[in-house]
Amino acid sequence: MKKINLTLAPVFILMILFSSCATLFAPSSHSLSVSSEPNSAEVYVNGFKMGHTPIQLSLKADKSYSIEFRKEGFQTITKVVNTKVGAGWVILDIIAGLVPIVVDAATGAWNKLDQDAVNASLVKQQ
Repeated sequence: MKKINLTLAPVFILMILFSSCATLFAPSSHSLSVSSEPNSAEVYVNGFKMGHTPIQLSLKADKSYSIEFRKEGFQTITKVVNTKVGAGWVILDIIAGLVPIVVDAATGAWNKLDQDAVNASLVKQQ
């Protein structure tokens, strides 16, 4: 009877466990701290009012956001938050093979926001 070589079994098990790592394990939303000087500025995200500063937002990382700060007597300021690819997820996907790369790229699960906090210093209108 032939002996089965099990030396590669752990490698295949790890590949299966970590396939499409970001799709399986990455959070579906990301936290963004939004603050301003002075406080209590209205915060609009992509045109929708979200509240007043300081505020903690939970945003999906599959798209960019326009964060607008408005306060009476001050100039409106707009900041942009973009996405970036999380390098750790890419490395794990490369180790696991082609299928995880395709899945995570297609779903955008390996994206994250390019910053954790946005702060605006509002300037008084003249």
